Amino acid sequence: MSHVDVVRAAFEAYLAQDRTAMDRLLAEDYVFTSPQDDHIGKAAFLEVCFPTADRLRRQVILDAVPLDDEQVCVRYEYELKTGERHRNVEVTTVRDGRLTETQVYFGGRFPQG
Repeated sequence: MSHVDVVRAAFEAYLAQDRTAMDRLLAEDYVFTSPQDDHIGKAAFLEVCFPTADRLRRQVILDAVPLDDEQVCVRYEYELKTGERHRNVEVTTVRDGRLTETQVYFGGRFPQG
């Protein structure tokens, strides 16, 4: 699998809430950073961030582009069950077929249409 494929597989595992698949895709030293989570490890990510897919009505990857030999940039949009729509960008590092780091940059709300 390409690095982009690995990142897409992680998005799919998140949406399906397939913790077994996600666990396989994350390196043991995985680090996750977002405006709400500062450099948390794999266990904290799986406990705090991973179980949040139930708040989504839908999520779509708009772009998934390799930045270099290890990093992939993903731009995606999602709609919450409340009807709010957002776009975010993530830069994820992939080594040996596993995610080692994800940095999330939150976008703002945007109108439908």
